[in-house]
Order: sequence, then structure tokens, then C-alpha cells
Amino acid sequence: MSTLILVPGLMCDAAVWAHQVHALGGTAQVTVPDHGLADSIGAMAARILERAPDRFALAGHSMGGRVALEIVRRAPARVAALALLDTHYRGLPEGEAGRLETEGRRALVELAHRAGMRAVGERWLKIPMVHPSRLADATLTGEILAMIERRTPEQFEAQVRALITRPDAASVLGAIRCHTLVLCGAQDAWARPEGHREMAALIPGSTLVSIPVCGHMAPLERPAEVSEALAAWLREGK
Repeated sequence: MSTLILVPGLMCDAAVWAHQVHALGGTAQVTVPDHGLADSIGAMAARILERAPDRFALAGHSMGGRVALEIVRRAPARVAALALLDTHYRGLPEGEAGRLETEGRRALVELAHRAGMRAVGERWLKIPMVHPSRLADATLTGEILAMIERRTPEQFEAQVRALITRPDAASVLGAIRCHTLVLCGAQDAWARPEGHREMAALIPGSTLVSIPVCGHMAPLERPAEVSEALAAWLREGK
């Protein structure tokens, strides 16, 4: 049985992929890595590669998509198929935009140390982190807040450092030769659909999928649709 590695994003754990692990477990050996206290995208990628088999399918959500691209940069021959969900590929912007992003992320780290990770999750939900129509879904928002609350401020600080120092992966996209899926929520306010269209245009032969009525947390917001798209991707990538 082939191996599928599902890489979680910022402050996420295996719960973000729960539906996909169950839905795809009959066709692949599915694993969800933990980033621990790794504080760079490169360290996260190295941690996964050390534990991965020689060949595997790879999917990353949000920050996990950036980690997946770094894995492809380092070991392209080992990645049999690639899926990038609700993510982006550019590094920290230069100038004022980069300064503002850095200050905003560091302010959230301060909030985490002062008030706890749940306060960060509640702040994120207001951006909003999910499709606006899902904010009243107490089950969904409760799952997201519980997942974030399981993380520590120290882990958050490490992952924020990783994002601030993230590598630009533009040069990686055109060199990708494995079967690739680019997927996003149609109303993702964090990693916008136009960025996914850019990625899909730059990756030879890639497939672009937009999930309707869905924000940034597609694997949790629209689990069945995401699992269906990933199942088709795995079949086509064989």
C-alpha cells in the first residue's frame, strides 16, 4: 500500500485531517506529522523526510503546503504526487508589507503568551478563518478552537518564526513533474483563490479545484468534498 503524508498547517494537528485519514485509509497508509518545536520551514521538511519512506504522496494545508513545497525542493524524486490546499508560495514581502505582516504575527505571539492559545483562535475566527456562514456552526468552531488550544505558545512562536523566514517557492513550481492538485476554498480570505490560480498556472499539468461556500479551513469546513478531491487525485496519480 502506498503512503500518503498529510501535512497540517499553523497550529493544526491531526484533527484537521480527520475526515481525510478515515476516507483515504483504505487506499493508502496515511500519516499526519507533527512539527514539534521546529522553527523553520526547512526544519519541518527535514523532520518529515527523515521519517518518510523512499516514495510517497504528499498533501499540505496552509503552512503545511509551504512545507510540502520545501520537501519537493529538497527531494523531488521521492514525491509521487503533490496536493497544495489553501496555501501560497511567496516569501515574506519586502518593505512595508513585510514589516506589517511581521508585526502582526508577533503581536499574536504576545497575545498567546498573555492570554493563551484560545484567544488567538478566537481572534482568527473573526478575520474570518472560515466561510462567514459557518461562524454560527458551534461544532465546527469548537473543533477549531480545541485544536488550537492543544498547541502551546512556544509552538506558536516557533511556527510564526518559520513563517516570517519562509522561503520563496516560486522557482519550485515550474520544476514540479509529479501529478499535482491545487485546491482552495472559494471564499478563502487568508490564502486567496487568485493565488491558487497563479500556482496552478505555474505547475505543469496541475489540476485546480475550488470548493464552494468554503473558507480557509477546507479539510474541516467541507470534509467530504476535500476527501473526494484527494481520492480522485490519488487515483489519477498512480
